[in-house]
Amino acid sequence: MSWKDTTLYSILNTKCPRCHTGDMFPKGTLYNFRKFAAMHEKCSCCGQAFEPEPGYYYGAMFVSYAFSTAIFIAVWIGLSFFVEEVTLTMMIIALIISVVALLPINFRLSRSIWINIFIRYKGPCQHQEV
Repeated sequence: MSWKDTTLYSILNTKCPRCHTGDMFPKGTLYNFRKFAAMHEKCSCCGQAFEPEPGYYYGAMFVSYAFSTAIFIAVWIGLSFFVEEVTLTMMIIALIISVVALLPINFRLSRSIWINIFIRYKGPCQHQEV
């Protein structure tokens, strides 16, 4: 079993959960704030639908919430290491900057984790489907 056969590979690289080949998101749109949420309808290799039903990704909000909580805790701990007294204003500004900067990554990883929970890897793609 190689690295490309693991669910972790599919999640971290936002690849199709069924074949680990097709991209879930268009290339070059991660930090384009108008297009970071754009998602392919289906896998370019195996044809797996990336939104199997309407409202499919509502559950990904819970994953995103967990990431946001981790960001909040990391910012709080980070500030306490670098600043003697952390003020509320300082905390709010640091949180806003961190959350906005990490929003596209949080969004994409949450969706990738969510779809990988329900769709299993079936092996590499054998043919191209358009």
